[in-house]
Amino acid sequence: MRTLTPALLIGLVLVSGCAAPAAEEPDAAAPTAPASPAPPVTSPPTTSPAAPRIPEPVPALDVAVVADGLDHPWDVTQAPDGTLLFDERGGGLTAVLPDGTVRALDADVGDLFATGETGLMGLVLDPGFADSRRLYTCQGVREDGGAEVQVTAWTVDPGWTAATRVADPLVDDIPVNEDSGRHGGCRLRVDATGALLVSTGDTADPDHPQDVGSLAGKVLRVDPATGGPAPGNPFAGRPDADPRVWTYGHRNIQGLTIRPGSGEVLAAEHGPDRDDEVTLLRPGGNGAFAPVGPGYGEYVPMTDLALPGALPPSWVSGDSRLAPSGATFAEGGQWQAYEGLLLAGLLRGRGVLALRLAEDGSQVEQFRLPELDGTYGRIRTVQQGLDGALYVTTDNGDGDDQLLRVTPR
Repeated sequence: MRTLTPALLIGLVLVSGCAAPAAEEPDAAAPTAPASPAPPVTSPPTTSPAAPRIPEPVPALDVAVVADGLDHPWDVTQAPDGTLLFDERGGGLTAVLPDGTVRALDADVGDLFATGETGLMGLVLDPGFADSRRLYTCQGVREDGGAEVQVTAWTVDPGWTAATRVADPLVDDIPVNEDSGRHGGCRLRVDATGALLVSTGDTADPDHPQDVGSLAGKVLRVDPATGGPAPGNPFAGRPDADPRVWTYGHRNIQGLTIRPGSGEVLAAEHGPDRDDEVTLLRPGGNGAFAPVGPGYGEYVPMTDLALPGALPPSWVSGDSRLAPSGATFAEGGQWQAYEGLLLAGLLRGRGVLALRLAEDGSQVEQFRLPELDGTYGRIRTVQQGLDGALYVTTDNGDGDDQLLRVTPR
């Protein structure tokens, strides 16, 4: 049962590292090591996560439970009236009204393909939501005897009782791994120009990341009204490319966030057995993941800087597997020393990664938010609301998940 149960977490515990869980989990699975070494490639220097430093002075954080009894909540957003909206990977949209009422919306998800890492995933409101009541989801869909990933536009009624599909689909034909749902993407964000960004996983297919004609292993940039390519996309007019592609060469981007002030887009991405990354994206840039066979052949560095257009990562996990996911920036003076930090949920790392980045995207410092470190299990998404608070979804499954509200004192 979902309830509104306020809670307060007090204390500041610095944790200098993280312990890997005993068993593999979705969104963090590592392949079996090959019998012989992979061919050498050029990779970026790694950054060890084992020596975090918390800036001084720091705000203590209060953590309250907004809703519980959830099952794999994936994304969360806040409407102008203060209502929170979140989705769950197995299906369903839920609103938390300003008075604390938790209400499941009547929404048709009967065609949902929810297998492994794929299901109902990314969620974002249209910038004109106050007038249009329009929002977007990214989800696996069963269609014509198969499955794919699609972006769908919905409208929600003013009373927050029902969501209705209005562009179904807005974007389709995004490949999915029908056997396992592995590497399904699929984060949605709106960039500074109003274009809709869509991250897509490579479906564990070695041909997808470097193929600019495929929608898998990419960040797409589309017109939210039509689903077509947004103006200014880098591959427009190139015959071998899909014009909706904005960046390519990705393995499985789980987080996208827009840097306040600059409009820069940063991605949080899962590596194979190491080298999770946070990367400053550039139009036409190459995430530079290029699996080498036989098979998927993931035993190559996440970023091969020898590839054309390679985007160097801002942060690399090194030999630790943390599985960074939904990310945001802490904006506003109330965050004190934390203002301007990029904050990313950690699935395997069970916490929230904090990064201070320079203007060029290079890393200045890193640490973990102490109040969330190992306390709530796997963290899927961190998103700043319009009210300035951070909203956090956990990803532990079995109805044990929560939506949290985090505020500085």
